[in-house]
Amino acid sequence: MAKGLIILLHGVGSSGEDLIGLGEHWADTLTGTAFAAPDAPFAFEHGPGCQWFSMSGVTPANRAERVGGAREAFDERLIAILAAHQMQDRLESVVLAGFSQGSIMALDAVVSGRWPVAGVVAFSGRLASPRPYAMATKTPVMLIHGMADSVIPWSESETAARQLLELGATVSTQFDASVGHTISAQGARSAGEFIGKCLAQ
Repeated sequence: MAKGLIILLHGVGSSGEDLIGLGEHWADTLTGTAFAAPDAPFAFEHGPGCQWFSMSGVTPANRAERVGGAREAFDERLIAILAAHQMQDRLESVVLAGFSQGSIMALDAVVSGRWPVAGVVAFSGRLASPRPYAMATKTPVMLIHGMADSVIPWSESETAARQLLELGATVSTQFDASVGHTISAQGARSAGEFIGKCLAQ
């Protein structure tokens, strides 16, 4: 049985296969840790790949509703992964790491109180969950965002950090000036160090 499990949550129009390489990158330092990268449950309407919730007609006014509507299918994915790794009763040894739409869902998992995991890493994301919040405050969060991101502005992670702090969470941030909507080598390295600390608790 692995001593820890990292669940990688991909962005819209992508797949788990696109993120699993990140786990391979971390495997050398996070010894004894298992990695899972599920495909999101819904097909992307505008091309190949999958999505956690539909982007068609999404607006700031209806995004929270979309996130809330995605919870059941998201939770089913996580429950299946935890069962496969015999981690159902070991959330203190589980970390969620998401990119873009996957980050939105990872943050929703803890801000809703549904998944009090060991830690969350959110690359290039935003906090878009429906209120009221019921934050799992024992779950530390790291927000990593490129300041050259033209898809989701880095200010979204800055706003999320402020909101999470107000909820009582422990929050780390890293904003990289020349990075766009991607996971940089520096971001991946910082996330790996953060995850190592989360799993060492």
